Amino acid sequence: MGQIGHNAKMPNFTTQTAFRSQRSMSQTMNWEQLLSTKRTGQAVRPDEHHDRTQFQRDYDRLIFSSPFRRMQDKTQVFPLPGSIFVHNRLTHSLEVASVGRSLGSNISRFLKETIKVATPLVDELGSVTAAACLAHDMGNPPFGHNGEKAISHFFRNGDGRHYRDLINDDHVWNDLVDFEGNANALRLLTHKFAGRRAGGFALTYTTIASIVKYPYPSGTAGRKKYGFFQSEKETWLGIASQLGLMEETDNPGIFVRHPLVYLVEAADDICYQLMDIEDAHKLGILSTEETRALLMAFFDTDADREQIRRIHEVSNEVTDTNELIAFLRAWVIGKLVDKCSHIFCDNHDAILNGSFTGSLIKKLEGHTAAAMQKCVDTGLHTIYKHPSVVEIEIAGFKILGSLLKEFTNAVMHPGDYYSGLLLPFIPEQYRVDQQAPLHHKIQTVIDFISGMTDVYALDLYRKINGIGLTDKRFKL
Repeated sequence: MGQIGHNAKMPNFTTQTAFRSQRSMSQTMNWEQLLSTKRTGQAVRPDEHHDRTQFQRDYDRLIFSSPFRRMQDKTQVFPLPGSIFVHNRLTHSLEVASVGRSLGSNISRFLKETIKVATPLVDELGSVTAAACLAHDMGNPPFGHNGEKAISHFFRNGDGRHYRDLINDDHVWNDLVDFEGNANALRLLTHKFAGRRAGGFALTYTTIASIVKYPYPSGTAGRKKYGFFQSEKETWLGIASQLGLMEETDNPGIFVRHPLVYLVEAADDICYQLMDIEDAHKLGILSTEETRALLMAFFDTDADREQIRRIHEVSNEVTDTNELIAFLRAWVIGKLVDKCSHIFCDNHDAILNGSFTGSLIKKLEGHTAAAMQKCVDTGLHTIYKHPSVVEIEIAGFKILGSLLKEFTNAVMHPGDYYSGLLLPFIPEQYRVDQQAPLHHKIQTVIDFISGMTDVYALDLYRKINGIGLTDKRFKL
């Protein structure tokens, strides 16, 4: 019963009236250009035939990749499982892809039936959105979002701050002191690492653009996050040009999001907010009564009368509380997919001409918006402050800070004896020539460490710090 799909009721989007903004419609993006099968680093092969569509190939390429598999051992929020299995980065990404496919399929139907988009690629919006959802967290380092903070802290306030005197490029330094997992995902997917082919994963331009939530560089005034490092700036500019992504009128260099970013973002927002609530219930952080109240708040007693009746029927039948919460969560996801799909359709023109601001979730109204805000508040004030969450954050700071210190020093001084012991740990793909600029050397160390799983980072930290050696000769 907890597996009710979010496509159970397909909303009718053909009756929606797309919002017409005041911005000139001559300044707008178009779906024929936004949907492209051109791949990073690859020549166009128009006569190439595959049984799978190009966007399905993106999805499969990600699923079978080593970086994707490693996400099974990367923290989402809670420490990785003991007796209770909670979400990790991989399970989260798979769930986001499922919700993203539903959103993309809904919008595909709207574009064909109401907007009359002609390109046949519009049929593939479900596939390309799902592929982008799989990739959206692949640049995140170990230990959850706190891993990003740990890397930033090392360069801003930790042992890595002395590199500032050696790096005279403010833009490059900003990439280090404000390390961003979103930008790292773009690098991971598109960069030509040593011994690897050009274009990284060689994904389609549309899939790549669909994960770039912040299409501007670090240090952009008034913007906390950013979407690409200086090392990938030219790559991003090429993708943006090919897809016809617009720059903001008064802010050259700051691009308008690809429309599918809004669907990927909504799928991510829906999943992490609701699944964190469900995980907190499984771990006993939230009681069944608290969790049930949070989820039932999404249903209006008048408008959702039939859904509420069905929920009460199941509640009377099911005695397993985890199954009941999963059932409620599935209904809520379906409702939010419906709401976000309608919001996208209602604001279609504003999204394409760049005048739409915020996220689809932020445009929720009434009791649905209030219920979502209650989930957000519960996460901030109860779930994310739980000792189990804070403990993994503290460990992440200590572990990543130590690894960054040791390995950046090793690549800077490769001739030292101790450096010679450490450097073989760095895989060939992350090695650069000793004549490479200093910031390239530092960035490859970050590539190495950010790609680690939580367990490998902890194990390597213990090894280089002499922790856990059991032989009596090395007893600490």
